[in-house]
Amino acid sequence: MSRTARSRILMSVVAGAVAASALGAAAPAGAFSLFGIHLWGSRNDTDDAFEVIDPLNYTVTLDVAGGDAALERRMENASALWTDRERPVSGNGGLLAKARGDYRRLLAALYAAGYYGPEISIRAAGKEVSNVTLAVEFPQQVPISIRVQPGPPFAFGRTDIINPPPAKVHANDDGDGDTPESLGFVTGKPALSGVIDRVSAISVERWRQVSYAKAREADREVIADHSRDQLDVAITLEPGRPAHYGPVKVVGRTRVDPGFITYMADLEPGESFDPDEIQAAQDRLTRLGVFRSLRFVEADEIEPDGSLPITIAVEDRRPRTIGFGGTISTIDGVGVSAFWQHRNLLGRAEQLRVEAGVDGLGGSLDPNDYDYNLGVTFTKPGAFNPDTNFITSLIGQRVNYDTYRERSVTASAGFSRQFGARLTGSGFIEASRARYDDDFGIRHFTTLGLVGSAAYDARDEPLDAHRGYWLALTAQPFYEFEYGNPAINGTLEGRIYHSFGQEERLVLAARAKVGSYVGPDIAESPPDLLFFAGGGGSVRGYPYQGIGVETEHGGKTFLTGGKGLVEGSGEVRYRINDSFGAVGFVDAGLVTEDSSLSGANSEVRTGVGLGVRYYTGIGILRADLATPLNPLSGEDSPVALYIGIGQAF
Repeated sequence: MSRTARSRILMSVVAGAVAASALGAAAPAGAFSLFGIHLWGSRNDTDDAFEVIDPLNYTVTLDVAGGDAALERRMENASALWTDRERPVSGNGGLLAKARGDYRRLLAALYAAGYYGPEISIRAAGKEVSNVTLAVEFPQQVPISIRVQPGPPFAFGRTDIINPPPAKVHANDDGDGDTPESLGFVTGKPALSGVIDRVSAISVERWRQVSYAKAREADREVIADHSRDQLDVAITLEPGRPAHYGPVKVVGRTRVDPGFITYMADLEPGESFDPDEIQAAQDRLTRLGVFRSLRFVEADEIEPDGSLPITIAVEDRRPRTIGFGGTISTIDGVGVSAFWQHRNLLGRAEQLRVEAGVDGLGGSLDPNDYDYNLGVTFTKPGAFNPDTNFITSLIGQRVNYDTYRERSVTASAGFSRQFGARLTGSGFIEASRARYDDDFGIRHFTTLGLVGSAAYDARDEPLDAHRGYWLALTAQPFYEFEYGNPAINGTLEGRIYHSFGQEERLVLAARAKVGSYVGPDIAESPPDLLFFAGGGGSVRGYPYQGIGVETEHGGKTFLTGGKGLVEGSGEVRYRINDSFGAVGFVDAGLVTEDSSLSGANSEVRTGVGLGVRYYTGIGILRADLATPLNPLSGEDSPVALYIGIGQAF
């Protein structure tokens, strides 16, 4: 919603997360770890060690002929002897088991790289381990040498798919999906074993997408021709019979109406089987948030009439949830929040959520300086059709910004809709009554209007994108009754991501946003519907809502929101290892007093900085240090630190 509470946070941590991480395990006196990072004090790793019976140490060397550094790294990663070289093994049996397993692991890695005529030698104390028995006597420090002669790389020769699926599986198939050709299953291309597996998998799946639910790979013939250094491959598919949906049954412990579950699955008996529809049904039911576990199980066999029964196995989550949160800010003091939620209020996954929060505790002793919010939201899924939700809410808030103070009550009701896997849209009727206290004086606004939005998400991973893009459009036409003015506020935002290298450690990310407010003068416009910039989600290096336009009124000059907004950000993200990443960024923003994004009373503000990312099991922890390149008349701090969860965008 457009009037939800906002907060200025330059340096904050989630108190609950810190407490859980710091106290989750007993730590030795004088030591401290946060989010798994050892910060100071002695480390006690004895709990992580396992007892090895009859420990036997060894040293290992690994030599790959040919001088290919990438292939050598692949062999090191595949070898258990190499990756575990600093750990003892359990006697002769443990050493021989690990070494003999390395023959298989190294051979599989070579096949994956396209080498089908290798020679692998693993010698322990000078003896080939494949010929050694448990009775051998090894020294206490066993020298092991691994030598790999990969031979020549192979290319694909004959590449046959017997009983291939149709080239197009849907009328609107745009051909952008993987094909055998795009995966490299072509004569002359490197003969990577993983390509064969992938080609088989996508071929079976494409048969399933044209209703052949029990399609499978019936046979695979792979012949290595060493005289030509080629690999001849023939994959035989068995599509079976086409199928349509049979009866859909719900099993498991659930308080949700089983008829509602099948309605939301939307798998109509008699319609042609399509695994994409089953995945969409699973996603739709997962979004309800009411199930702890959820599985779609296809019957083992297609019935004689061509039907395929489907079973949905579910287990409920707890229906009621209470949550607490907190922030600590160098600017705003302490903030606390809490919510209560019922996930299945009336038996058809209806959600009722009540939430409240207070910010600014400790920053002032006057309760009038605190920010308050209280809201209740009701969501009914499956309104009109399985992909549409009805949502209504009532939110009251009191917030204090540097530029204005707001007291408001906002009511809204409308619908959100999922259009396929990537596109979402929503439309709401919104009414608000608000009081603002700023340099214009005390003003009251009563608004009634529409809030519409649409978003298209083509990112590979929404929380940490490496490839793809995201687009969002919002529009809010409304009528303000106190001054008798119509107006409209709209924004368009886009984000794009591009990665480099097979491991995608380097990512370039960019964001652009434009906004325009068409309506009366700033003095007769609700401040929260005008545009500001600055802060962790906008232009880093500047305070939250610190970028606006200079306005004169009553002989005073002060900062207000503007009618136009342009923002842009660019980041270079590099994943150093599994736990840490580094980011360099530049942000820029412009707020104008004219809705056409022009006007003399405006200046582009730019901030630059560096950041670190810590990757945890619960998400990414972000810390960014930024500086403004053109501060606002010396009012801005030369350095701003932002700590949060997730990527900046």
